[in-house]
Amino acid sequence: MRLLSFVLLLCLAGCQAHLPALPAWQLPSEGQAPGVGQIIDLRSGQALSPAQLVEQLADAPQVLVGERHDNPDHHALQLWLLQALASQRGQGSLLLEMLTPSQQAQVDGVRPTLARGEAVTDLAAALSWEKGWDWALYGPVVRYALAQPYPLRAANLDRAEVMAIYRAVPPLKGAAASAPAVREALLAQIRTSHCDLLPESQLPAMLAVQQQRDLRMAQALQAAATPSLLFAGAYHVRRDLGAPLHLRDLGLPADERVLILAEAGKPVSAAMADYVWYTPGVAEQDLCAQLRR
Repeated sequence: MRLLSFVLLLCLAGCQAHLPALPAWQLPSEGQAPGVGQIIDLRSGQALSPAQLVEQLADAPQVLVGERHDNPDHHALQLWLLQALASQRGQGSLLLEMLTPSQQAQVDGVRPTLARGEAVTDLAAALSWEKGWDWALYGPVVRYALAQPYPLRAANLDRAEVMAIYRAVPPLKGAAASAPAVREALLAQIRTSHCDLLPESQLPAMLAVQQQRDLRMAQALQAAATPSLLFAGAYHVRRDLGAPLHLRDLGLPADERVLILAEAGKPVSAAMADYVWYTPGVAEQDLCAQLRR
């Protein structure tokens, strides 16, 4: 028994030794809510080490990672996850909410250059990167992924598709995603995120865009080589509201894993995700008060 325990400890130490070093926090951790750095398995309530998290994610055919778009620590952890998972198993594909189908040809076009170790002078321009996604935050993940042998795939709607949804709201066929409780929760989030200033007449179209984006992410995951990894906003990956519901409606088994990168003090429940990793938070600004002035 002692020999077996010793061997297991050696194996665990070996696995951890192959993981890249964790990035230092980019946001100040002082003065934050308690829990910065904690990783919780929401199904069991147990705390995990980064190595234990990677071990559990490595077995999943699809991993969905939710972020706060403007939190630099979330992007640093995403890059770490890409590298850490690659040390445990081959990566099939990476999908990004920040890429649309109209950019896919440009993404595929620059990959051979970067894979050869050659520089692309202005990578953001070469990809027609959308200015709404801060390249300083997303650039390191994109640049790393493009130099790898697996494909980087778009997981969002093109602008033309979004405008078509605004003009004519398409029906949502899936029973899980179209459940009244799901739609009401998403409508409440849309109202809150727009400071309750949106006319009620705009809400059906905005809900449709949100859910069609979630559906597109699920379809992209369905088509992508596995094991696949999706980086998207936290609401898009939530089990109770986002792409996992559309995966069920598409007939895929519930064997994906959902990790939400959340800011300390903002609880995440087992209904939303399988795991949560708490980080420092971005200083909040009362944008609603500014809009109402």
